[in-house]
Amino acid sequence: MSSARSVAALDQRQSVVEQLRARVAAMEHKPAGEPVPTLPGLTDIVPLHAGATYAVDSASLALALAAGASRAGEWVGFAGCADFGAEAAAELGIELSRTVLVPDPGEHWLEVTAALVDVLRVVVLRPPTSVDERTAGILDSRLRTRAAVLVVHGEWPRVEARLSVEDSAWSGPASGTGHLLDRRGRLVVRRGARPPQRADLAWPGVHRVEPGPDRQVREIRRPVDGRAG
Repeated sequence: MSSARSVAALDQRQSVVEQLRARVAAMEHKPAGEPVPTLPGLTDIVPLHAGATYAVDSASLALALAAGASRAGEWVGFAGCADFGAEAAAELGIELSRTVLVPDPGEHWLEVTAALVDVLRVVVLRPPTSVDERTAGILDSRLRTRAAVLVVHGEWPRVEARLSVEDSAWSGPASGTGHLLDRRGRLVVRRGARPPQRADLAWPGVHRVEPGPDRQVREIRRPVDGRAG
């Protein structure tokens, strides 16, 4: 029985390697700048393009930007995201069997991220330290060569767009006990000196909603100690 499991595990690893090799071969023929699939709620406000970098201010936005490509059959990866939520990722449509997770790349985060960019369509990175122009340029060049997308959770010197969520609130009971139903927030997309774009979204699913929710909401505030209240 143990031998059979070992053979099955080996076959599975070989299958993954073959898929990644096929991915590398396919990327070599894809030009930078081509559209990368996104979730329907994000398509018109933040279309992703191969070879570009996008900055987000939350893990939920990072998952949302990776989900469209994963749904479309692409491989995606997460580096430095120790709090990666598999359940939340799967709920958005991220296929975990085509997801590479490196929770703590440590001091070799740049090399790890570059290696992921070589074989994956979308890579989400939470850098452990501030990043200078020269370091960012190394990955910028790699992204264009491999026609991949980098989503940075945090600050980054040069990006195609910066995404944040404001006025975030959960719907649910106005008082007493009960279950939170969904979250609404206003997505803000900033591109250089241009006026920011805004869109109202709802989670789970990240779909567009009309501004001004017509039901009671309970705001989730984050106190000093970092626990949600």
